Amino acid sequence: MRRTPLIAIGVVLVLLGAAALIWPQFSYTQRETLVDVGPVNVSADTKKSVPLSPILGGIALAGGVVLIVVGARKS
Repeated sequence: MRRTPLIAIGVVLVLLGAAALIWPQFSYTQRETLVDVGPVNVSADTKKSVPLSPILGGIALAGGVVLIVVGARKS
């Protein structure tokens, strides 16, 4: 049985978990239209941030390591 997908998923989880631990939040800019009257548009940019739990990052990191070990182990 090929276990390459397990290793690939494990690597992705390790990378996502490490990123969540390094950067505890990410932010993005959302453009909102305030007034739209005929040819006149008034918009504002709003900066929003999303916090990431370090527990979630640790679980993803540990799960990725487990998947890599299970995928690399020979049956």
